[in-house]
Amino acid sequence: MTLKFLALAALMAASPAMAEIRIVDAYARAASPAAKSGAAFMEIVNGGAEDDRLVGVASEAAARVQLHTHESAGEGVMKMRHVEEGFAVPAGGHHLLARGGDHVMMMGLTGPLEQGATVTMTLTFEKAGEVVVEVPVDNERAPEAMDHSKMGH
Repeated sequence: MTLKFLALAALMAASPAMAEIRIVDAYARAASPAAKSGAAFMEIVNGGAEDDRLVGVASEAAARVQLHTHESAGEGVMKMRHVEEGFAVPAGGHHLLARGGDHVMMMGLTGPLEQGATVTMTLTFEKAGEVVVEVPVDNERAPEAMDHSKMGH
């Protein structure tokens, strides 16, 4: 065996969980070019044999980046809230971050989220650790999406 092969095998053995988390179909949206907030959506796939949990997210694209969800406040009113405990991603399963449900909320954007740009995000998992993902900005996707600029945070 070559030294290169042994080094690669050692690296893979040291961080097996990281290879098990995949991010699929990620995209970010801003409400308008002047928006102070935006959201990101994606599917998190756990191909591993152990449950994991997304516990944090960071990006230089905004002053604050949090995991959020929408909940019914009654009488047809939806309210967003920060989900401090994060989102479970079951072994062999997935967790969807989608409009009207769980999502990544970016508040205090440091610049416009322009069509065709990308946002670098670091997702932090309990077991897999940090996963860096390049999230394309697609403001034309799902035009019926909520206008986050009018929501209180």
